[in-house]
Amino acid sequence: MGSVMLGLFVSAVDQTVVSTAMPRIVAQLGGLSLFSWVFTAYMLTSTTSVPIVGKLGDLYGRKLFFMAGIGFFMLASMLAGLSQSMLQLIVFRGVQGLGAGMIMANAFAIIGDFFPPAERAKYQGLFAAVFGLASVCGPTIGGTITDHLNWRWVFYVNVPVGLVALPVLWVALPGRRAGGVRRPVDWAGVVTLTAGVVPLLLALVWGGNELPWRSPQIVGLLATAAVMTVLFVLAEARAQEPLLPLALFRNRIVSVCLLVVFVVGVGMFGVTVFVPLFVQGVTAGSATASGVVTVPMMLGMVVMSNVAGQIVSRTGRYRVMAIGGIAVALVGLVLLSRMGTHTSRAEVARNMVIIGTGMGMTMPTFNVAAQNAVPYSMLGVATAALQFFRSLGGTVGVALLGTVLTNRLRPELARGLPADVTQQVPAELVAQLHDPQTLLNPERFAQVRQGFLALGTDGSELFLRAAASTRVALGNALSHVFLIGALIVLCGLACSFLLREIPLRRTHEPRRAPDETVEHRVAVPLD
Repeated sequence: MGSVMLGLFVSAVDQTVVSTAMPRIVAQLGGLSLFSWVFTAYMLTSTTSVPIVGKLGDLYGRKLFFMAGIGFFMLASMLAGLSQSMLQLIVFRGVQGLGAGMIMANAFAIIGDFFPPAERAKYQGLFAAVFGLASVCGPTIGGTITDHLNWRWVFYVNVPVGLVALPVLWVALPGRRAGGVRRPVDWAGVVTLTAGVVPLLLALVWGGNELPWRSPQIVGLLATAAVMTVLFVLAEARAQEPLLPLALFRNRIVSVCLLVVFVVGVGMFGVTVFVPLFVQGVTAGSATASGVVTVPMMLGMVVMSNVAGQIVSRTGRYRVMAIGGIAVALVGLVLLSRMGTHTSRAEVARNMVIIGTGMGMTMPTFNVAAQNAVPYSMLGVATAALQFFRSLGGTVGVALLGTVLTNRLRPELARGLPADVTQQVPAELVAQLHDPQTLLNPERFAQVRQGFLALGTDGSELFLRAAASTRVALGNALSHVFLIGALIVLCGLACSFLLREIPLRRTHEPRRAPDETVEHRVAVPLD
């Protein structure tokens, strides 16, 4: 279990550790135009591989794929550190994401190999705490390594961790596999799922940023994703051993879990991405302060995920914890929507702790609920489906709420700008100040200030008033974003009341007959 958590920690920390090193990477390798692809390539491969590897783990055992994931991750980390161009780094980051997806797809399912549902909650909580701790440590580790060693060591540091974990996993991790006749891999499902997820994620990442939402490229990507999704459903309906069995969605508990984690992911993760922007752009906090603001949330998640896991394991009841966690997080989001230019850092930290507490209550709980509702032979695919829908919800949330922010900010800026600034300041100078990136870049902010001072004796006063109106406008727009996120999470809370509670099994279920159909295995709940 220690080695499994070590592998999970490495894959989770790598999602955040690279961000702090990117300025140095770009300075040495160049390729600023390819900057976003370092993250996009990792996201594409990691997200797409999760449901595929989750099913393969059910068929052939999780030990092989979990260790292979660590191996891929180590190899790609070494090659990424040796990269001589941005294109090479992007390719190796894609391979690294594939390894991370293999790790994430199996880590939480491996708990099901070791422990029956009644005992899983406390270990699910421990794994969720490791994931949260990695998110806290990532930026700090990345910054420290970049400042004192070299950006390449951000990738090299993963190798010794993997070298420690692999031998222990080889000896200690059981190679358990679902019984029955081995069935063929659903290659049609693999192809259509990949061809549907990749263009969808690209459209969500590029839409409103690189390209307008109504551009032919974005529309084409979304249309391709829709067509491939239909083909995927048709392929799964005919497959002998479907990659993502449609019967899984007819299981009420699993379908409610998937719906809730997706909806809550849209509101929750979409909102928390914009909190650092609020701290730096609205309250004039430093870049360091804006980066550290997520720490209280993660600490709340780390503590509460362990507490929630212990409570669920001891009581055998998960429904109250699931609903209560979303309700607590919703309170935090409502408090976020009430923040403004006079909000203190302590208030921001308090709100983030509340959100983290709610997230910690829900993360292990929905995993246990879904795993308890399916037979052992479906453990991997159900767990991977949860990870996939949670990740997809977060991606959709960032794209959706980013568009809301852009559309809301324009009228707020126009409405709040003082009349004398409009009359006396050139439009191009006002436009520079109205760009939120100006508030986040001290050098650019200073340049705009110098432009105002060059206007004469009133320049300093005009600048202060214009900057204050910009911060107020950004704060109002972000408050609207936080409120929309809260409403989305409220929908998730309403859906969570549909979650049915069945007793957590105290033992692993008996093996099913080899000729038993997938539909029967999924549809029949076990006491």
